[in-house]
Amino acid sequence: MHVDLLTLYFLAIGTLLASSAMTLWEHRTHPARSKELKILAAGYATLAVGCAAVIWRRELPGAWGSALSNMVMLCGYLLIAHGLAAMNGRRYRLASALILLVQALAWIISGARWLEIMWMYLTAIPISLTAAMAARELLRGEGRQWGHARNIAVLVTGAHAALYAFRAAVLPWLAARYGDSILPMVSKITLYEGVLYSVVLPMTLLRLVREETHSQLLQESQTDYLTRLGNRRWFFEEGVRILGRAGKHEPISLLAFDLDHFKAINDRYGHKTGDEVLKSFSAIARGALGPLGPRALLARIGGEEFAALLPGLESAPAQAVGELIVRRFEQTAALGIDGIGIGMRTTLSIGLACKDGDATTLTDLLAAADKALYSAKSLGGNRLERAGNGAQTTHA
Repeated sequence: MHVDLLTLYFLAIGTLLASSAMTLWEHRTHPARSKELKILAAGYATLAVGCAAVIWRRELPGAWGSALSNMVMLCGYLLIAHGLAAMNGRRYRLASALILLVQALAWIISGARWLEIMWMYLTAIPISLTAAMAARELLRGEGRQWGHARNIAVLVTGAHAALYAFRAAVLPWLAARYGDSILPMVSKITLYEGVLYSVVLPMTLLRLVREETHSQLLQESQTDYLTRLGNRRWFFEEGVRILGRAGKHEPISLLAFDLDHFKAINDRYGHKTGDEVLKSFSAIARGALGPLGPRALLARIGGEEFAALLPGLESAPAQAVGELIVRRFEQTAALGIDGIGIGMRTTLSIGLACKDGDATTLTDLLAAADKALYSAKSLGGNRLERAGNGAQTTHA
């Protein structure tokens, strides 16, 4: 089936405008990425305008038509790179201005005298550069949970950059060796790839944003809104997974925390102060567990109740961690919470349980730790109790 260049240009224009419309529509669904999606939509639309200008570029005298259409398309590519950079909190304003300035100067210097050389070869350089910039920004998002969409987008932008680099670096040599008869074929290949680019890249970027939004919603559903720790659901899901993967003889400890006299603090100083106490404890516990690495789970499982699952820790080191948290919390509370002095003793009780033959599931561990916790509170609080092994007082 024969497809001429004009048909390919119209196909590229149609797909770019459709991609722009879909991307613009999506910005309302993803408010966190609204700005970036608007920039990308503007980039696709600008590319479409540039393709339309290419069709009628010979209607203007000299190099004006070619220069204008090329500069418009280059703006479209720069907008796409800028939209991806914005996803990483970066900007390409200075780089974009320099690229446009250099390209404009190149058109002024070449004029109509070297029009074909400029159009076929030199215009490919900034396009290749901006496509490479877009691929680089996608690679910068390595830490995000973007899934396979990012890999596809990197492949598409990387291939686009490589094709235009080929046009700038290799095509002049091929044309000199085999004649200008190969140029129409290369132009068709470029347009075929451009049509694929105008479809695949926008679709993968939309999927990327959707995956990111889904990941954020999932994280929010598993996070306690006040302390920003994991919630009860997350703790049990992750805890069951960790215990399921643990070896038979791998030590695992669980600390159950409860803030002493918390209801009295709320009643006397108000819920705002109570919330600050909870956030203060969360920060202290997070800091104490930080050296243990990401496998240590810390969650708020009730009002003033927290739990920490410590894979790889036996009873003695887990007890040392718990005692450290007890000391730090008492010291911090004594100095005041968020600038608010609390005129009553604010302390912490902890129950410690370790995986053994009688407590091998998360439910068993938490029940054993809770039993030890209640024992600690009945003895006056501000202490750590070990399940089945007697008391360990940290503060009288």
